[in-house]
Amino acid sequence: MPRRSPLRAAIKTGRPKEWIKNVFVFAGLLFSGKFTHGHDILTALVTFVAFCLISSAGYFVNDLIDVELDRKHPKKRFRPLAAGELSEASAKAIAPVLALIAIAIGFAVNWQVGLMVVGYGVAQMAYSLGLKQIVIIDVMTLAGLFILRVAAGASAVDAHASEWLILCTGFLAAFLGFTKRRQEAVSELHEGTATRPVLEHYSLPFLDQMVSLVTTGTVISYAIYTVNSPLIGSQMMLTVPPVIYGIFRYLYLIYDRSDDRSMAQIVAGDRGIQAAGAAFALIAFLLLYVFN
Repeated sequence: MPRRSPLRAAIKTGRPKEWIKNVFVFAGLLFSGKFTHGHDILTALVTFVAFCLISSAGYFVNDLIDVELDRKHPKKRFRPLAAGELSEASAKAIAPVLALIAIAIGFAVNWQVGLMVVGYGVAQMAYSLGLKQIVIIDVMTLAGLFILRVAAGASAVDAHASEWLILCTGFLAAFLGFTKRRQEAVSELHEGTATRPVLEHYSLPFLDQMVSLVTTGTVISYAIYTVNSPLIGSQMMLTVPPVIYGIFRYLYLIYDRSDDRSMAQIVAGDRGIQAAGAAFALIAFLLLYVFN
């Protein structure tokens, strides 16, 4: 593999492909009926940028902490820090700059968003420093990060994030977290490596049970949320089928295709999931903004 330049190495470390997770910031904008308001769209986009920067800062910190473990991993050893393409000194300088810019942008939106960006950064730091090594708490922390994205996005556009939307987000994030742990456990089993200590405490039968539980929770909580939609009522249930298909397609890829890519890579590379996302967005937009 050709050696990357320092700039390309820094960009790679920031994981821009993972920014897709920050689209949860737009949930409040979409479901509040404000997606046609220019000012609110701009505010949500600015909030999205803040979360992209703070999450990238977290990736720099995570790779600094895990650099020795990553060097022993068959795939992670190609990360810029582990491969020696980016110096640790550079990473230590870049991370706080990204974090400070993100926090400044957050407070420029409003003080609530600013505090949530700070909270997100603190939670990321705690995760990298130790929470990711604690069974179940690791996934719960990841779920909390997704909930912060939704809450910040809603606060940015002065929208109400209902309890059911928050609950659904938590279940969906836990679904992504437990499926990720299962992918990692299967990968370590096949490759004979052990680079994530927490996996020693997860068994495949337990992970399968957790995936089943949070899948059910995600579908049920989202269905209940759509029935109680504050804008159009139960018509939002028309968005449930593409959501169910997207989740089931994701499970199919992980279980039957043994796909070990990250969530962002799977979503970016699978046309079935992309079609489900497009169908969901189209139906939701038509119901909320055309036929409402």
